[in-house]
Amino acid sequence: MLKIACSLKCFVVEEVRTARRFLSKYGQKGHIDELDFHELNEHTSQEEVVTLLGLFTSGDVGLMSEAGLPAVADPGARLVKLCHENDIEVVPLVGPSSLMMALMGSGLNGQCFEFCGYIPAKPEQRKQTLKTLEKQSRSASRSEIIIETPYRNDTLFSDMIETLSPDTQLCIAADISLETQFIKTRKVSEWRKSPISIGKRPCVFILLAQ
Repeated sequence: MLKIACSLKCFVVEEVRTARRFLSKYGQKGHIDELDFHELNEHTSQEEVVTLLGLFTSGDVGLMSEAGLPAVADPGARLVKLCHENDIEVVPLVGPSSLMMALMGSGLNGQCFEFCGYIPAKPEQRKQTLKTLEKQSRSASRSEIIIETPYRNDTLFSDMIETLSPDTQLCIAADISLETQFIKTRKVSEWRKSPISIGKRPCVFILLAQ
């Protein structure tokens, strides 16, 4: 993946600053100013996304996500969709996935699982969604994987231990692959007795209802 990324000269990214830093660290050091960067994030209009198709007339283009998997719960999905509609070949490349690594480290059901992405931010809607996901998990014996914007991690965690049933298993997987990695699976009743502060760290939440 890195070899291919280092062969590209044009990138569509969520944040230019962090993309430049990543590529400079992993092979493009000394050549970073020769690269062409274009931003695509949640603030990019559909008209602006369409104009990005013009980049492909000059050659291959790399799509980089700020975190997680490109185009999975990610603004880049809009560009990938347009590529298919315009018969532009899409070649997925990825390094370690925090979603799969969280599931691997959770001890929960890895045979049957659902990626739910981001759930509603409004408190009442979020709590109702958690109840619905818990019901579905219990019915299908299915792990439900949730992600959240880092600054709302602790709010989501608080709502989870308040709303979910005591016997529901809940995994908190933060800073995966970093020295500060934290992966713990406990019953909700146990989390209530010993709650934690996750902070503004990349985190994956997985629940499995009994």
